[in-house]
Amino acid sequence: MATGDEGFLTLSIGVRVSPEPVVIELLQRYKNALNYAINKIIDNNLRTLKQVHNFLYRDLVERFNLPSRIAVDCYRDALTNVKSWRNNPKRGRRPVVKKLSMLLHPELSYRIKDDYVEIIGGIRLRIIGWDRRYDDYKNREARLVYKRDKMILWISKRIPKPNKYVPIDVIGVDINEKKIVYGDEIINIEKDTAIDKAYKYIRLAEDLQRKYSSSKYLAWRRRRGILNRIRSYHEKAKNILNDWTRKISLEIIRLAKELRYAVSREDLTNLIRSLRELPKDHKTKLIIMGYSRIEKWIDWQAEKNGVPYVKVDPNGTSSECPKCDYKGLEEVGYRRLRCPQCGFEADRDVIGKLNVRKRGLRKLGIYPRGGALTPLTAPQMTDVNPNR
Repeated sequence: MATGDEGFLTLSIGVRVSPEPVVIELLQRYKNALNYAINKIIDNNLRTLKQVHNFLYRDLVERFNLPSRIAVDCYRDALTNVKSWRNNPKRGRRPVVKKLSMLLHPELSYRIKDDYVEIIGGIRLRIIGWDRRYDDYKNREARLVYKRDKMILWISKRIPKPNKYVPIDVIGVDINEKKIVYGDEIINIEKDTAIDKAYKYIRLAEDLQRKYSSSKYLAWRRRRGILNRIRSYHEKAKNILNDWTRKISLEIIRLAKELRYAVSREDLTNLIRSLRELPKDHKTKLIIMGYSRIEKWIDWQAEKNGVPYVKVDPNGTSSECPKCDYKGLEEVGYRRLRCPQCGFEADRDVIGKLNVRKRGLRKLGIYPRGGALTPLTAPQMTDVNPNR
């Protein structure tokens, strides 16, 4: 995933390289220099690159022993951090960089030759893994990142945002802990989430922490193998959820683009505030689920593919009749609800999806075919072909 600003998207790919000790040491000096530069820029109210160069360049080279071009990239990086902080209306304390990460300018700070990356000064990093999209990212600004014994060169490029088409209808997306359901009044696609699979590794990590927190294992924190095992379980859970999120968001956006539909999703920004009263296991799963992660990936894929999208209020999406708007549906079976006013009946998740879609239609000012919601008279379909 990458960032975007008005009119442009920033795409990134990663090239894994060998973590050479000399580069790790350079990254540490760069981090110290970067935090030093951030404080100096704020303290002296520096605003332009010229001001920052005159004030900091020689200091960064002499005090932190940075190569000349790396020093330039460092104060550019610092000024970007300060500008983001200054432009944030809710800014708190001044920014502090904790990760080992270094901005690199193409050709001047780094270059890729054959099967290695060369950093200015003749430092070579052997390439361990290529991204198949590299040919589209040549001669681009990059960032070298070192984390948990892995070093990755992230290469970025900016592209104009594609123009969004005018949608003819809307796909509604309903997300819960166990399942994600999306589609319209005819298409109904259900996919299990990856939360149970990820939660298994979270429990393994917690069991290890609980076991070695006992007084019988006072020295457990010095045992690198145990700490690495706990970290690996957490990393595994995170990777499972990230992989699932990327795939499902791309599926939703591809379906919408093929049908020339918009995407309507619930705005779950404040969901975390309502979790306090839930049982611990259920609350933990919802937190791990990371609804904000799903929201961001759906929005990102929509921006990248030129698909219109809208966020709607989630309140009452599973308790309101999508046909007549009656509030107070009756439960007639496991996760199955019926409207006592018009007789509409469907699965709770399907009702949620239809209400999210309906609110999206209203927000975008789109009228569905026939002018009204079509009741579900046929059995709900899963993984149907969208070509109708």
